[in-house]
Amino acid sequence: MSIPPPSPVQIDLQRLVALRAAPGQGLPSQQRVTAAQSGGYLSRFRGRGMEFAEVRAYQPGDDVRSIDWRVTARRGKVHTKLFHEERERPVLLALDYRRPMFFATRGRFKAVLASELTALLAWRAQARGDRVGGFLFSDEGHAELRPAGGRHGVLRLLRQMVGDPAWRRPPHYPFEPRQRLAQTVQGLRRVTRPGSLVLLLSDFNQWDEEVEKQLALLTRQAQLALYFLYDPLEAELPRAGSYRLSDGSSDLTITTEEAGLRNGYRQRFATHRARLEDFCKRYRAQFLAIATDQDPQQALQPTLNTGSSRHAGR
Repeated sequence: MSIPPPSPVQIDLQRLVALRAAPGQGLPSQQRVTAAQSGGYLSRFRGRGMEFAEVRAYQPGDDVRSIDWRVTARRGKVHTKLFHEERERPVLLALDYRRPMFFATRGRFKAVLASELTALLAWRAQARGDRVGGFLFSDEGHAELRPAGGRHGVLRLLRQMVGDPAWRRPPHYPFEPRQRLAQTVQGLRRVTRPGSLVLLLSDFNQWDEEVEKQLALLTRQAQLALYFLYDPLEAELPRAGSYRLSDGSSDLTITTEEAGLRNGYRQRFATHRARLEDFCKRYRAQFLAIATDQDPQQALQPTLNTGSSRHAGR
C-alpha cells in the first residue's frame, strides 16, 4: 500500500493506516522498571507486568498481600487473588490535542505531526507483539483507550484520533484549557498499569513543577518517553525585519531587529527544552525533540536508548 501525501492541517485515516508499511523501528528500548511501594521495600516489575487471573481458596504459602478481603468476608473463608504474567507489554500513547498543538509555520501542525508519530509508534509496537492503548487529551476533555492486542488495537486508536472533537473546533478558537497539564498528567498516571511503556507526545505547554511531580510518580511504575514537538518559529524569530501577523480577524505588525528581543526569545525556548531534558535525565526517561518541518519517519531513527536524549533533524 502506498502512503498518501500528508496534509499540513488535517489527519486522514487512510494515511495513518498506510503508515503501517513505513520501514524502521523507533520504539524506546525495553528496560526494567523499579517501583517504590509502601512499606519501604522495592518491587521490581519483571517482564511485562501482572494481570488478574482468578480467586481461589487460600493455601499455605500464598502471599498474604494477595488476600481478597471482599470475597473472604462474603464466603466466610480466606480467598486469595491469583495473577499471571502478561505476554504483551501495554504501550500507552498519550497525545496532546490542545489548541497550541494546532500551529505551524513550516511543515505541518504540531497536532498532525504528533498524530503521524503516534501511528508509526503504534504500528511498530503492534509488530513487536505489544498491546496498544491511547490517552488523548484536549481543551474539550480526554479519551482513554485500554491497551488491546493485534491490528484491532491500533485501528481503534487511529479512529479515535481522527474522530477527536479537537479537529472540529471553530477557526481561531482561543486557548482556554479547562484543566492544566498537571491535572491531565495526573489522570494519565492513574490509568497507567505497572510495567507499561508510556509515550507522551506534546509541546509541553504549561510544563511546571506539578507536571514534573506527576510524571516522576509515573516513572516509578512505568517506562516513560517524552516526544517534544515544536515549530521552528517557536525556537527562533525570523531574520531581522518587520512582519505582519493575522489571526483572520485582526492584524499585528512586529519587528525583529532588536538583538535583545531575539536573544531573549531564543533563550526562553532553550530554557523550556533544557528543563524537559533535565527531567528525563533525572528520571531515566527518554527524550526526543522533533520540529514540524521534519519527516516523522526519519525523526524516529535510530531507536532511542534508555536515558538518552536526541534532537531530530536540527
